[in-house]
Amino acid sequence: MVSQALALSRRPHVVVATPGRLADHLRSSSTFSLSKLQFLVLDEADRLLEQGSADFSADLELILGAVPARRQTLLFSATLTGTLCQLRGLAANSPFFWEASAPVRTVEGLEQRYLLVPEALKDAYLVHLVQSFQDQHEDWAIIIFTKTCKDCQVLNMMLRRFSFPSVALHSMLKQKQRFAALAKFKSSIFKILIATDVAARGLDIPAVQVVINHNTPGLPKIYIHRVGRTARAGRKGMAITLVTQYDIHLVHAIEEEIKLQLPEYSVEEQLVLDILTQVNVTRRECEIELEGMDFDEKKEINKRKQMILEGKDPEHEARRRAELSRIRSRNRECRQKLQQSLHRRRQLQLRRKLHRSMERRRRKMEKEKEKEEEEKEEQ
Repeated sequence: MVSQALALSRRPHVVVATPGRLADHLRSSSTFSLSKLQFLVLDEADRLLEQGSADFSADLELILGAVPARRQTLLFSATLTGTLCQLRGLAANSPFFWEASAPVRTVEGLEQRYLLVPEALKDAYLVHLVQSFQDQHEDWAIIIFTKTCKDCQVLNMMLRRFSFPSVALHSMLKQKQRFAALAKFKSSIFKILIATDVAARGLDIPAVQVVINHNTPGLPKIYIHRVGRTARAGRKGMAITLVTQYDIHLVHAIEEEIKLQLPEYSVEEQLVLDILTQVNVTRRECEIELEGMDFDEKKEINKRKQMILEGKDPEHEARRRAELSRIRSRNRECRQKLQQSLHRRRQLQLRRKLHRSMERRRRKMEKEKEKEEEEKEEQ
């Protein structure tokens, strides 16, 4: 922070920054000003303007309040989201808009496949794929994308136990550790990078031959960004997505977005079954080892630090979450009681209905019996 503040005090012509860090300097330092800024560029605008797990709205509001009203603002994005379309419609001065026209949202040199696997066998299939690529092409670089930081760390530990040269990259690592991991991967010290979606954007590593999606991305735009890490600068590449029985609809959404039907990647299943037990045991051992490293506790500490940086009280947030949890618990109990009451009412109605039906049947039988007796007496 100090070295950056000194650099900003020299009034540089170009400043490249993340919204959070630039907002921190604006809050804590008065040695520089953005009042004479002429051009404001937002790269990955779809990511910056969306509200989700990473909400940049507070930082962007502070930055936009510090820059002059008379300026040129440029927004760049690989995906056109609803927020960007809405922003375009709200602009008062008819902004210039350009979109690259392409029949397919991914490059021609990218071979895209899917591999349908049972959920319980996903890790075994991943190990088999990595082993196959390493045996055939020892110099190939592979990026494996995972859903969570914990999955990323566990898979990295697991692959290392199988003697694969892998390194992890996720948001739970410190900035120095992230830079070190990227440097080792770029310099081919490690041939396998296991990462969360923190690496899906902005990484320009031309020599990546394979991208493996350990989980099927929930949004097509996330898939596009992930597979965009390979087949760069006119090179060829391959992207394989592991699809479970619960992800079929996600694959259909991806195919509709990229306007391309994904062919299936063939694997000899028996080779996977041969290593299944070993892979499952190794993963469980890695999960136990990770629990001993207080990985989840570190995550909570990072969350608290982030709240403090955002001006929030962690204790108040914890109390608020606890209160919300109690409210959800009460609502759940109320729903259960209501369902039980409705169930009892339905059971009572069914019993009454059955009783009436049996009563009608009994009366009918009695009438038929009386009628038969009358007929006998007449004879």
